[in-house]
Amino acid sequence: MTLAVYACDPARTRGRRFAEPPAPTRTDFQRDRDRIVHSTAFRRLVYKTQVFLNHEGDLFRTRLTHSLEVAQLGRSIARSLGLNEDLVEAVALAHDLGHTPFGHAGQDALNECMAPHGGFEHNLQSLRVVDQLEERYPGFDGLNLCFETREGILKHCSARNAQLLEAQEPGGVARRFIDRSQPSLEAQLCNLADAIAYNAHDIDDGVRSGLISMAQLQSVDLFERYRLEALAEHPGLAEPQRARRLLYDTIRRMLSAQVYDVIAATRQAIEAAAPANADEARQAGPLLRFSAAMHAQSAALKQFLFGSLYRHPQVMETTGQAQIVVRQLFEAYSLCPAEMPAVHAARPDSARAVADYIAGMTDRFAGREHERLTGLKLLQTG
Repeated sequence: MTLAVYACDPARTRGRRFAEPPAPTRTDFQRDRDRIVHSTAFRRLVYKTQVFLNHEGDLFRTRLTHSLEVAQLGRSIARSLGLNEDLVEAVALAHDLGHTPFGHAGQDALNECMAPHGGFEHNLQSLRVVDQLEERYPGFDGLNLCFETREGILKHCSARNAQLLEAQEPGGVARRFIDRSQPSLEAQLCNLADAIAYNAHDIDDGVRSGLISMAQLQSVDLFERYRLEALAEHPGLAEPQRARRLLYDTIRRMLSAQVYDVIAATRQAIEAAAPANADEARQAGPLLRFSAAMHAQSAALKQFLFGSLYRHPQVMETTGQAQIVVRQLFEAYSLCPAEMPAVHAARPDSARAVADYIAGMTDRFAGREHERLTGLKLLQTG
């Protein structure tokens, strides 16, 4: 397809940190996507928590399925806006590579453990994975991805870490957190597709788990509007035995409405800003957006999920146990680094080595390691 003038053109990439000859059959962004898919960290996502631990059900989302859904939504929107689909896909597939086992519970616990050592940010960890921790090439650490892909992966960054990254890479991926500019439109799109995917699949998983009900969701305007629309078009969906079809059709309609809303609102914002190229788009402020009405409805849905699902007593119980596992793993490895593989145990930055090792674990490996080191079995992790 023909790219819009404000899209990231792989022929004009800011390049890789280590120069490489171009691939004969792929653009640089396609090459980045392929490197991400073949990475060890990407494969581990299949056994990392989204909301529900991997063992709690075969059909619940994992970090891997979430990343695939973000990529699908992102590519669909990018195609309509003339953005670079390959870059969107690469960022979407890599954006959660740095997530810990046990989802945000694991991240919060690891951040507490690392507080005396600079803390832990999962977005920064995703960048560490692709820049340093993957070991696949003889000439450099990491995957040596293009600037534009790395820029999109670093979705959030504290001021302190931005300054540290800027010192290591002047004018690099952290500069925008200092000068308050935006990432590429493709990166902005991934951020929004991430939020859309979260809300939709957490409804599905929440209902499947029994922790939230269709009756509860009827209080959420965004959901109820499309539930009623589905029933009006297919009255037979009101039958109890077709409740799952009703849920799926409602979510499908919600997703479509949000995608079309983003496309329309973003087109309007781009037309008003009139960026002549990708760099001008970065300076124009956030251009990927919902309309004001859809933004409010999406925020209300997110608030509902936070209170009814993410803070549900059953989820919180598992969250608490997962955090104990992470804290005790950190303590055990800190006291005896030899319990880790030699490549981690030998590192001089021992605390960060422990954090890197734990962050790379899957749910079930973390559970097994915790049981091995402590003799306790706090989580049924398969």
